[in-house]
Amino acid sequence: MITPNGLHFVVAYGGPPDIDPDKHRLVIHGLVKRPLMFTLEALARYPMVSRITFLECGGNSAPLFSPKPLQGNVQTLHGLASCAEWTGVKLSTLLEETGIDPKAKWFIAEGADAPHLTRSVPVAKALDDAMIALYQNGERLTPSNGYPVRLLLPGYEGNMNVKYLRRIKLVEEPAMGFWETKTYTQLLPNGEAYQFYFLQEVKSFITQPSPGMTLGQPGLYQISGVAYSGTGRIAKVMVSADGGQSWAEAALQEPVLAKAFTRFRLAWHWNGGPAILQSRAWDEAGNFQPTRAEFVARRGELKNVPPIGAFPNQHFNAVTSWAVDAKGQINHAYT
Repeated sequence: MITPNGLHFVVAYGGPPDIDPDKHRLVIHGLVKRPLMFTLEALARYPMVSRITFLECGGNSAPLFSPKPLQGNVQTLHGLASCAEWTGVKLSTLLEETGIDPKAKWFIAEGADAPHLTRSVPVAKALDDAMIALYQNGERLTPSNGYPVRLLLPGYEGNMNVKYLRRIKLVEEPAMGFWETKTYTQLLPNGEAYQFYFLQEVKSFITQPSPGMTLGQPGLYQISGVAYSGTGRIAKVMVSADGGQSWAEAALQEPVLAKAFTRFRLAWHWNGGPAILQSRAWDEAGNFQPTRAEFVARRGELKNVPPIGAFPNQHFNAVTSWAVDAKGQINHAYT
């Protein structure tokens, strides 16, 4: 995961390991008919595919569970996300060679980092669009992005895309490891646990204008931002400049790709008075961003204001509001 301050990287992976690529191996075992071990040279001989997809930390925007608005720019509030072209071997291709035992419903992915980060993933995802990634944007993976090989699960939360991948074990049930039982098991307002919520839900936010910027003279401005969904393509984005009282549909920049950043734009005439800018996205499956009130009713809210760099919860995707005052200054706000 690319992060601005390295916090998620250090906590999850303990720093990039010193890996000799000639000695690195990827093992697939467990509930398979024929366990196999792959060198990087062997992986490079398999047919490869490329796709553009986003990666987002499950804790991206998590401080916005705060009961009061937090002040920061877009990078600070929503910046634990990226979008790139990834190239590698489809995991289903390798599993076809090993042969899957029908009892296998999950697989455990393990990294070669110091903590040996592991995550449980449904086998159905492995057979869909999971990838053993070797390249990012046409170049070999960097150490911070998982060199020499990482798991790529398009649309799934960040650290499930295990870096420095060394082992895949097919099993009947999830491992219930550290990340699944501690970090990614949240209590809901009704007392039930929110667990195994892999997909990064449909989300959007305005990047321009946004906090840290100041509007000049009244007149024409372009509202622009990004939208994405772990389910598929973005179908539409609506934009409001009056706190949700009225909405207009934004233009989507082509091509609109599944599980990838989609840029949206809308012309807006600022009259020089107060305004509240919001965006709300829908994906092709009919999923949509909740308002903040809808989100809090379902997921809850913190009792106290957290540090802006904290990870007090996961998967915040509610509508975000930017308040513009009469001087053109912009701040994060709740409506």
